[in-house]
Amino acid sequence: MGRVLSLVIHSQVTCGTELALLLIQTFHVAKTPFDSSTLDQIREIYNAYPRASSTDQKLSGDKGASYSDTEASEAAVIARTRVEGCTSFLRAALKWSTETGGFSRGAPELHDMLGEYIWTEAPTPEMTKVSQHFVRGNHPETFAKVVVDCMDKCYSGEADLVVARAILLYLSLGNLRDANRLWDSVKQTLSDNFQELPDTPLLQFIKFLLLTLERDALPLFRMLKQEYKSSLDRDPSYDEYLNEIGERFYNLQRRNGMQGILGDFMKMFAMDN
Repeated sequence: MGRVLSLVIHSQVTCGTELALLLIQTFHVAKTPFDSSTLDQIREIYNAYPRASSTDQKLSGDKGASYSDTEASEAAVIARTRVEGCTSFLRAALKWSTETGGFSRGAPELHDMLGEYIWTEAPTPEMTKVSQHFVRGNHPETFAKVVVDCMDKCYSGEADLVVARAILLYLSLGNLRDANRLWDSVKQTLSDNFQELPDTPLLQFIKFLLLTLERDALPLFRMLKQEYKSSLDRDPSYDEYLNEIGERFYNLQRRNGMQGILGDFMKMFAMDN
C-alpha cells in the first residue's frame, strides 16, 4: 500500500496505477468485501493521484508563470496520463464493488471520485462521461457545481440544455429525489454567483416535469411532452430519456420499431374502414 502511494504521489503514475490495479485484483481473488475499510484504502490511493496545480507548478517553476506551447503540450500529455491511470484504477474498483458490495451500478462513492477527477483533471473533460458517474454517485450538490461550470463554458443559448440533460439523466434512473436536489442546488449555486437559471421553455418543462412525477399523473406527463415538443426536439437524446422515465414512473411499455410500424398501419386500416 505504501509503495503504491509513494509511486503515485511522486508522479510515477503508470507504475503506481499498475500496483493499484494489482491491489484491486487481490481484493477480487480473495473475495474481499467492499466495506468502509477497503473504501478508505481506495480513497487514500485516489487522493494520492497528482492534481493539475502541483503538476503545473513543477512544469512552470513558478505558479504565476504562463506556459509556452511546448510546456502546454507537455502538461496535456501528463494530464492525460494521470487521468487514464486514475480512471483505470477506479473502473476496476467499480467492477469489484458490483461483485462484492451489492451495488448493481458500482459503489456511489467511487462514481463520485471518478466523476470529480475526470472533470477537474482531464485536458478536455467530456460532460457526458462525467455525468454518467455523478448521477450514480451520492452528491448532487457537487454535480450541480459541475453543471454550472459547464453552463459557463458552453455555447451561448445552450446552458439550458446542460441543466435539462443532467435532470433527465437522474430521472431516467428513477431517481426523482436527487433530480430535485440537483435542480435546487443548481439554482442555489447560480444565486451564490449572482446568476439565475435561463428562462426558457425547456427549463419550464423540467420544472413542471419534476412536479408531475411526484404524483400519479400520466395524462399530464403526456401533455407536457406534447406541449413542449419543439423544445425537446433540440436534443435528440431527450426522447430516449423520456421513454425511460415513462417506463420507470408510469410503467409505460416502449414500442420497438416494428411495433410502431404495425401500430401506425393498423390505425390507417381502421380509418379506411
